Amino acid sequence: MRVCIGQIAPIVGDVSGNGARCREVIARAIAGGARVALMPELAICGYPPRDLVAREDLVRACRAEAEAVAAATAGSDLVAIFGAPWEAGGLRNSAVIAHGGEIVAVRHKALLPTYDVFDEGRYFVPETAPRRVAVGGLTLAVTVCEDLWNEPGIAPGQRYAIDPVARLAGSDLMVNLSASPFHAGKTAVRRTLVQAQALQARAPLVYCNQVGGNDELVFDGASLAADAEGNILAQFPQFEEHVGFIETDGPVMEPQDPPFEEEVLGALTLGVRDYAARCGFKQAVVGLSGGIDSALVLCIAVRALGAENCLAIGMPGPFSSQGSVDDARALAATLGVRFEIVPITGIHAQYLATLAPMFSGRAADVTEENLQARARGGVLMAISNKFGHLLLTTGNKSEVAVGYCTLYGDMCGGLAVLADVFKTDVYRLSAWINRQGVVIPRATLEKPPSAELAPNQTDQDSLPPYAVLDGILRLYVEEQRSVGEIVAAGFDAMLVKRVIGLVVRSEYKRWQAAPGLRVTSKAFGGGRRMPLAQRWREG
Repeated sequence: MRVCIGQIAPIVGDVSGNGARCREVIARAIAGGARVALMPELAICGYPPRDLVAREDLVRACRAEAEAVAAATAGSDLVAIFGAPWEAGGLRNSAVIAHGGEIVAVRHKALLPTYDVFDEGRYFVPETAPRRVAVGGLTLAVTVCEDLWNEPGIAPGQRYAIDPVARLAGSDLMVNLSASPFHAGKTAVRRTLVQAQALQARAPLVYCNQVGGNDELVFDGASLAADAEGNILAQFPQFEEHVGFIETDGPVMEPQDPPFEEEVLGALTLGVRDYAARCGFKQAVVGLSGGIDSALVLCIAVRALGAENCLAIGMPGPFSSQGSVDDARALAATLGVRFEIVPITGIHAQYLATLAPMFSGRAADVTEENLQARARGGVLMAISNKFGHLLLTTGNKSEVAVGYCTLYGDMCGGLAVLADVFKTDVYRLSAWINRQGVVIPRATLEKPPSAELAPNQTDQDSLPPYAVLDGILRLYVEEQRSVGEIVAAGFDAMLVKRVIGLVVRSEYKRWQAAPGLRVTSKAFGGGRRMPLAQRWREG
């Protein structure tokens, strides 16, 4: 059987535009002789629609658009299957099946994820009795995303009372419409899942995943097909729209997973590109300090938007080194990005003079350091406002975790590019960028990291070495391990308690932070919802 997979990039709320994308897939499927064409989960409204689906006018518009998409199958033998919200005894996350120019059946998602970044139980009613659909001489098992993710030992989420795959086994073809967000390493997990579920279904399984960046989530595509024996027939590219064909009795393949660095840089690039475009920005501005974080952010911005659409601003202050300014200038020149200097020494001095009466008799401390960061934040926000540029923040996950960042200072901005990238991985990604020649200056990679807010300051004046810090944070934040378990892994008990205390106390900062692109299995933001006013202190 020839199947067309429409790995497209729906935009949340762009109902007519998404419908046009689906009709294009159908046209290409018909021209290519496909028997079945697939499009992603909730392709008509985009995923995740969140509270938009509470609007009855949007749901009505989606139904009308679904009928228009179905009409595109007229005059052919194609069965087209695409996702849409559907009112049927409550709002459903549904797969619409079209044939002969009409909607011939609708099947609803049975397993509604309510964990991490997912909150589908808030919006949708689940299907409790999944059933196959007979159409055009075929018997199809139609599933939607999470319906596959109930395989013990593979699926990491919640356990469900029913198993849609088992109930739908024995069809001519099982399909899955998906909107599965990316995190590093997930491609291999999905492939193992699809193979296992194809075996359980006793049928070829074709998995169509959406692509594109919607807010903090990045969808990587990487759609898959497996035969009834669990052999992989196809794996589509990551991070790009792709409409292609597979034969369910075609030759098997051995997919190769890309390196960690390539995957994460691809996700961050797509996330910046789509966030900017979908929020109406054509250009971005980055505060370029000469440090490793801002260097990596600028490299990603150039990949996403083009050098001509990026502006780098150097803001030397009273403790900035000439080497840092030179490194920033050199990187901008290598990338072909316009670089401007806006000194903040005078602004900082004026802050101090203005506050001197209020601060009289008190020793200088972190307050004066933060005033420098806030001066820089004000400069960057002014440039963003004046020229309509998207301000990209440069803080990494390690800093965001322990609060080594300044509210209304370096946290100012519209998108936090590295908020889910630990400092050790910042170096790893930067080295990858330099693998075929120097892009980021060697001095930026080699010098001790510093905010340069005090004389001869380094990050390790306040924090443990990043290799140690990140090891603790990975276990505590991403794996949700206890103090005892982290100490058992080889970390000093007092240091573990100190780091966890910093994470807990910094929650208020993260609540006020710019949205950050998610590239790990547990990011700060919608997938980690901690209370602010709470007294639990482990250990």
